Amino acid sequence: MYEVTVIRHFSGAHNLRNYKGKCEALHGHNWKVEVTLRGGKLNKTGMLMDFTHLKKLLDKVLSKIDHKYLNKTPPFDKLNPTAENIAEYIYRQIAKYFREIYKVTVWESDNSYATYAE
Repeated sequence: MYEVTVIRHFSGAHNLRNYKGKCEALHGHNWKVEVTLRGGKLNKTGMLMDFTHLKKLLDKVLSKIDHKYLNKTPPFDKLNPTAENIAEYIYRQIAKYFREIYKVTVWESDNSYATYAE
């Protein structure tokens, strides 16, 4: 089995709804996003997926939430903008184009992250 991972970043502010603690107040993160594809078959070039194609798609997805107040940005205007929900959102956007998607990990800080995989 092969895996291909790309890493990108975005900045965004949020506050957690229905949460008691510091994170219920408005605050921001410089988020790190890892997208991993997995598959058992390489193309004729010997790649599972060209990094360039995956990076371009991830950049397109992240452009919708980069430098935004996530609580006012769909789908997080209704969905709580937790790292878990952000990871699932990115996963579902990428899955529309790459069926090989395996997992998405969203880092809030150097030592806190959430992963979504099906």
